[in-house]
Parts: sequence; structure tokens; C-alpha cells
Amino acid sequence: MKKDTFLKGAFILGMAGILVKIVGAFFRIPLVNIIGSEGVGYYQVAYPIYTFLLSFSAAGFPTAISKLVSEKRAKGNIRGGHRVFQVSFGILAVLGLVSFLVLGLGARFLVDYFIKSPSSYYSVLALAPALLFIPLMAAYRGYFQGLKDMTPTAVSQVIEQIGRVVLGLGLATFLLSRGTEYAAAGASFGATAGGIAGLITMIIIYLRQKNKIFSEFQPIEQYEEESVGTITKDLLKIALPITTGAAVLPLINMIDSMVVLRRLQAIGFSYEQANSLFGQLTGMAVTLIQLPPVLTAALSMSIVPVIAESMVKNEIESVQSDIKSAFRVSLLIGLPSFVGLAVLSTPIMTMLFPKEPASAGQVLLFLSFATLSLSLVQTLTGILQGVGKPEIPVRNLLIGALLKLVVTYTLAGIPWLNVKGAALGTVTAYTVATILNFIAVKKYTKVKFEFVQFALKPIISVGIMGVVVYLAYSLIYPILGNTLSTAISIAVGGTIYGLMLLITGTIVEEDFALLPKGDKLAKVLRKAKLLK
Repeated sequence: MKKDTFLKGAFILGMAGILVKIVGAFFRIPLVNIIGSEGVGYYQVAYPIYTFLLSFSAAGFPTAISKLVSEKRAKGNIRGGHRVFQVSFGILAVLGLVSFLVLGLGARFLVDYFIKSPSSYYSVLALAPALLFIPLMAAYRGYFQGLKDMTPTAVSQVIEQIGRVVLGLGLATFLLSRGTEYAAAGASFGATAGGIAGLITMIIIYLRQKNKIFSEFQPIEQYEEESVGTITKDLLKIALPITTGAAVLPLINMIDSMVVLRRLQAIGFSYEQANSLFGQLTGMAVTLIQLPPVLTAALSMSIVPVIAESMVKNEIESVQSDIKSAFRVSLLIGLPSFVGLAVLSTPIMTMLFPKEPASAGQVLLFLSFATLSLSLVQTLTGILQGVGKPEIPVRNLLIGALLKLVVTYTLAGIPWLNVKGAALGTVTAYTVATILNFIAVKKYTKVKFEFVQFALKPIISVGIMGVVVYLAYSLIYPILGNTLSTAISIAVGGTIYGLMLLITGTIVEEDFALLPKGDKLAKVLRKAKLLK
């Protein structure tokens, strides 16, 4: 029952995440074609600064709120869970205001003296107001996640993304005549519009459910109100390590932006060429490798309160079972994504960004393994947060990020590798963090993963899928051209992978119980003798 709860919660968030990414693709693909990879470079330079500041006000708190609310409700303290939400709302309002002032007033200094990308100034400035609204939205999301109700978060994510895309693209188009840097700033302002739309959505949902939430409160005479100081201390104890971890990557990305742009110019590229290559990496290839991990990010959010509750009740077997389910699902998502993106790297980039040079496909090829390691590291991070060890993924991510800097600095300065060296730096960061998180999960939960089920069968399935996809594209391309051949090859790959999972017994009948109408699908597959 509990496994159903977190996987179905993950399913809701995952579907919302896919929808958000699809809507995002309608933003990113035309955006690249409107402002070009140089403009995307300005846009991408601004984002790490914004996400760095946002991490202080929003990254760790939803998980901390979710965990505390879940634990208090497990102990019957429903009113105390709501008190956590109220206190965290006030804290996040203050943090949001401070972040907004820092970015708004410090934008010129950051782009002139730290990043050394003066043309990104307006993009940075346009992102500042978002810092006022998104932290408040994070408070609502954390509370509902603690209630194990993932629908409000999912709905607000979709509304936020639609607001971002509509206004961002509209402003980018409207401001293009004034210059690429202004158009990039217009696209950046979409984040603020999305934040406002998402917050309004959460407020409406909360007000609609307020009476139901209050009706669950225990009698006031059975309630001992905790002080603001005590709740703040508990929140910070969980949120600070996560916030630190969330701040590490944007910080490293900021430094990375600076390193990559300077290293590329040092080996002979102009400022505009370096920005264009940087845009190919961060605005195009990174966008694609982050698509599959949308599902594992949802899994990571859903599993924290479930594991936290099991830990409070000392149900170790349940914890181990949930960990194995979450890890297996992440692996089955990440593996085919990695192989598919690697085999079809150039065809996919050519299909999506026809105005960009074919070299963008090589960037995706070098970066493709990161989609597997990112999928796994997200899930393992959620598990460690759930078992009360949030500081460990932070430490591991920091180790990976420091190695990324070393690898990026070294390889991006090699002329034939150039920006692909930065892609290898990203792969290194996520892979190292994944391995270290995996070791920690095994150490603290004593969970065991069977080699045949967790490694051999998935690798055989995805290996055969990769060969078939390569052959399919090679045979169809001379007849139908790139776009149709790529689309057909992706469909063929998905079909073959699904069949191989059934034939090898990697997925079994009980897995279908977690899907909508899964029992009917299992019945059809049993009749076709595809399900063991």
C-alpha cells in the first residue's frame, strides 16, 4: 500500500513534469530559433546566478516542510503539521525579499566582474522579481507534499510553466528588434510571470481545501503549540544541508560559465563564438539530458515523506522495499534514455535545432551518460533525505562538482574537445555523486540489490534496443530524411525496449498494478504470452 502511495505520487508529479518539459520544449526550441545560440548563451549565463540565490529561499524548505509535516501527522499531531507550514511561510517570505534585493541591486557587479558577460545584465535583472514569489509557492508545495497530496504541486508546476512560456516567448519576440541581449532578458522575465501564476494557483487550492484541513485538527486541549524558534530550528536542521547541496551546483555552474567562456576564448574562439558554444551545451544539450530525469525528480520528491514515516515507525523492511522499487524505476528510465540520446545524438539535435551546426550533436553525445547518472543521483538523494541523512548527498555532490571544475578546466582548453570537455566535466560530477550516494544508501539501510534483476537484465534489454535503433535509423534515413527517420527510430526503440523488459522478465505483473488500468494491460500481455 505504501509503495503504491509514493509511486502513484511520483506518477502524478512525473506526468506533470513531462507536461512541463513538453511545454518547456515549446519554449526552448522556438527560443533558440528566435534568439540563436548566442542569445541562449546570455540567457543561460543568468540562470545559475538566479538558481543559486533561489536555492537559499526555496530548495531545501519544501523537503524539510514535507518531512516535518509527515512525521507530525504520523504521530497524530495534525495541528502541529499546519503550524510548521505557517512558520515556514514567514521564513520564506523574508528569505525571498532578501534574495530579490541582492540580485536586483547586485546584477551589474555580478555580470561585469564575476561572470564577465556584460550582455547578460538585463537577463539577470529580469529574473530578480521571481525570487519574491517562488519561495512562497515552495511553502505551499512542501505542505501538500507532507500531506502526501502531490496534485497541488503538479498543477502549480504546469501553470507556472505555461505562464513562463507564454510571457517569455512573447517578450523575446517583441524585444528582438532592440537587440539579442534584450530579447534574452524578455525570455528570462518569463520565470517571474510563471512564479506569480504558480503562487496564485497554490493559494486558490489551499483556500479551497482549508476547511477540510482544519477539520482534521486534533482538539485544542490535546495540542501543545511549539514555539517559532523550535520549529525554525527543526526546519533549518533539515533544510540547510539540502539548501547547501542545491546551492553547490548553481555556484559551480556560475564558476563553470566563467571557466568555459574564458577557456574557449583562450584557445581562439571569439566572445560571440564562445557564447554560442556555451549555448549549445547548456541551452540545448543539457535541456535534452534533463528531460528523462523529470520522472526521477518526481520519484525523489514522493519518496522522502514515505521513507521518513517508515523510519519513525522503525519499519526497516518497508524502507528497504521502497528503496529497491525507487532505484529500479530510476534505472529503467535512465538507461534507455542514455543509450537513445547517444545513438541518435546528431539526428535529434538536427531535428530540433535545424539552424544550428551539426557539432551540437557531438555535444549531446558527450553529455548523454549524464542522463543516467542524474536520474540515479536524484532518487538516491531523496532516499538519503528520507532516512535522515540529508548532509551526505550534499557532501557527495560537492565532491563531484569540484571534480567537474577540474575536468572542465583541463578538457575545455583542448582545441579539438573545446565545449565537449565541459560536457565531460558534467558527466564526471553526476557519476561520482551517484556512486558515493549508492554506497551511502547501502551502508545506512543495509539494502541489497540483486545483480541479475538490477543490472544484467536491464543492460541486455537496453543493449539490444541500442543496436536496433542504430540499424533502423541507418536503413530509413536514405529514404525518409532526418526528421521522420529520427521519430520512427525513437518509436522503434521504445517498442523494442518494452518488449525486451517483458521477455527478460525485468518487469513483472505486480509492476503493472502501479499504473492506471495496469491490470487490464497485464491481462492483454498475459494473453499474448509476453508477461511471465
